[in-house]
Amino acid sequence: MKKSPPTHAALAEPASTPLRTKPEPVRAPASGRATPPEEDLSGLHTWLILWKAQRAVEQNALRSIARLGLGLSEFAAMELLLHKGPQPVNTIGKKILLTSGSITTAIDRLEARNLVRRMPHPTDHRARLVELTSEGRDLIQCAFRRHRLDMEETADALSKPERRELMRLLKIWGRAAATRLSET
Repeated sequence: MKKSPPTHAALAEPASTPLRTKPEPVRAPASGRATPPEEDLSGLHTWLILWKAQRAVEQNALRSIARLGLGLSEFAAMELLLHKGPQPVNTIGKKILLTSGSITTAIDRLEARNLVRRMPHPTDHRARLVELTSEGRDLIQCAFRRHRLDMEETADALSKPERRELMRLLKIWGRAAATRLSET
């Protein structure tokens, strides 16, 4: 049975929460000094800050990977193989969040460059494993070291305790959002 789309009323913000479309202007009090507007701690504003930060960090990561001569899919697949060893193609795709068609294409490109090879699975004769070639291992080890340094420079804006706190809070928020999704 199909769910009917939500009505505008169902999408409206609860009446108890006022909708703020833009920050209130800064008003000068009688003393002549400007006071800052009230801090916006809404869920929407929090998400917007997270989204903008994520996009900026992602652009740094993509630039780092592009400088290495790899696409994001190829880098992710090779990094997984470096740290987890030979894997079936479908497992690689699931772990790096690619569709079966996209991961097959990425592995084909890597295989054409002699960076990975497909080999028979030792216990499942229907499946094939993908493993790094020695050339691929050398490339991804060097690339991963460079990428790790690039991402460390990107994260230098935060101290170690700030990073720990950010990770702790993002895990809480992420788990709550995932739980919310599973309930609907």
